[in-house]
Amino acid sequence: MKRYYYSEPIATFIQQRSAEIVGELVCHSTSVEQPQRDAWLEEISILKNLLERYRGHGKIYFEYSVPRLGKRIDVVALIGPVIFVLEFKVYEKLFTSFALDQVWDYALDLKNFHEPSHDQYIAPILVATKFGGVLPSAPSAPAKDKLMPPIRATPASLADAIAGVLQIARAAPIDPTQWESGRYCPTPTIVEAAMALYNGHSVDEISRSDASATNLTGTSEAISQIIRSSREERRKSICFVTGVPGAGKTLVGLNIATKHIETSSDLYSVYLSGNGPLVAILREALARDKVRHERELGNKKSKGEVMSEVKMFVQNVHHFRDDCLIDVSRPPIEHVALFDEAQRAWNLERTANFMRRKKGQPNFSQSEPEFLISCLDRHKDWAVIVCLVGGGQEINTGEAGITEWIDSLNRCFPNWRIHVSSRLTDSEYGAGEVLRRLQSQPNVTFENDLHLAVSIRSFRAEQVSQLVKELLDLEERQARDTLEKIVQRYPVVLTRDLRKAKQWLRDRARGTERYGILASSQAQRLKPHAIDVRSPVDPIHWFLDGKEDVRSSYYLEDVATEFHVQGLELDWACVTWDADFRYTNNGWEHWSFVGDRWNRINKSDRRMYLKNAYRVLLTRARQGMVIFVPEGDGADPTRRPEHYDPTFEYLRAIGIEGI
Repeated sequence: MKRYYYSEPIATFIQQRSAEIVGELVCHSTSVEQPQRDAWLEEISILKNLLERYRGHGKIYFEYSVPRLGKRIDVVALIGPVIFVLEFKVYEKLFTSFALDQVWDYALDLKNFHEPSHDQYIAPILVATKFGGVLPSAPSAPAKDKLMPPIRATPASLADAIAGVLQIARAAPIDPTQWESGRYCPTPTIVEAAMALYNGHSVDEISRSDASATNLTGTSEAISQIIRSSREERRKSICFVTGVPGAGKTLVGLNIATKHIETSSDLYSVYLSGNGPLVAILREALARDKVRHERELGNKKSKGEVMSEVKMFVQNVHHFRDDCLIDVSRPPIEHVALFDEAQRAWNLERTANFMRRKKGQPNFSQSEPEFLISCLDRHKDWAVIVCLVGGGQEINTGEAGITEWIDSLNRCFPNWRIHVSSRLTDSEYGAGEVLRRLQSQPNVTFENDLHLAVSIRSFRAEQVSQLVKELLDLEERQARDTLEKIVQRYPVVLTRDLRKAKQWLRDRARGTERYGILASSQAQRLKPHAIDVRSPVDPIHWFLDGKEDVRSSYYLEDVATEFHVQGLELDWACVTWDADFRYTNNGWEHWSFVGDRWNRINKSDRRMYLKNAYRVLLTRARQGMVIFVPEGDGADPTRRPEHYDPTFEYLRAIGIEGI
């Protein structure tokens, strides 16, 4: 599939009539208003004049698709050894920071995710056609990866800007045929993926296609086949999908849900999550994006109107549960329900407690998994439940783990077909004993395709989750070996100075790459560093708003905990390490700060939750992270240096370099 509306060698472009070029652009567009045609004519006129000297040296592309971002680049020009990414702001008098980040993001997308562009010089240029000020005389030097900072230009200065870049770039000319036929292997954030899928892109368009990540498509197809056969054979099925942190479990769930969003079909499905911040962020992002698209098409839709549609697609599992309580005999309209982070569903004790206190049902006798299965079981014909299961990610009291789902099936739903990931037996899923009881049953199938084995969160290094597991499991030698393999592409650094940590983030982020500070919800003695985990943070503003908003992660003022970031990701993260989780010669110690002192945590489940909290925090960054371990204060008994020093020395012994 072509990723552009128009493409020709520069020589052909110069000779072709402007009206013919615009006509070809219009043919590929769904709806084109007069301002867009005028903009195209202006761009074509500017480029025809200045590209004459490069007539035999490259190729030009208009409206080049960037599916991960759901947008199109105005112009990509291959000239000699350089990829020029041109964004035109026709009739604009200013170079806004938003527009500069936009063209930088386009260039970063090619650099990171388009294979033939990985090792090429890339020059993003923003052209404001009515700017009247003074511009820099020469472009800045490129970064180590050959990507230049955005260049400001006007129609009069664009030729000099291109010539200046070509003087810097010393390499062989790019072959346009090889370049345009190369693989595009994006790794979107979950927010980007949700928007792209909701707008009709396929999972193939927005996900990597290399061999290490092929099972993303394979897992989606395995689930689709279970849905098809369940519908055809009029039976009820449940499948358990496992995956390492960042492997794309949520992406698989959203992919299946977006295939069946027509409410009039019995294939109608819903994506459900008990992760409140994730649901709120996805809904807000989808609504904002939908409003923007509607306005571009000339339609005036309020965010409220759009939000009502979005809420049918992405739902909080607790609201779904409450709807099913209204009429306990009526099945939900959905035949397919996808439960993300199914291991976090509530156990019987927490569910009964909630029902008694909040719903006026004193005798409620079902755990959340048992009740949710019973809701889909109300269908007379068929139903499918997809449980997306993360290992070692239970972080809150009352989360049942995956064993309660299987126990519920054994107790109450013997006729359901069970499709189980072959890796659900691994220790981090905690389901080994109940699974052994299932293995001899005829309605159980173990399937390799239901496991996502490779983390795609970090496109720079797939082994980040492995490093974190080894680090937390105190496998020092293995962690050192894994770190050596990834550190060149995925920097991990260590500091005892929070100011240095913040500057490290700012120095590395380009365009709108998101960065922020993370801390454990139990990290209550970071307040001397202006980090207060008890201060409320709005995850919508923190994750979605821009650099100009003090509530956003970019300001490095508000800190997010494991409860805010589970299931989401940043490009660059500062993980702050308090004395709640301390390294000692005898292993990790677990502490909770109550009143005016630290109290040791003895309950095994609470110890597990704390370890998992750090697992979540340490696996959020896509491109690199800095770990901040305070020095402590000998005059403060709650922040003694001996609370922090052993942790710092352990991390340094693994090989994490200091800054």
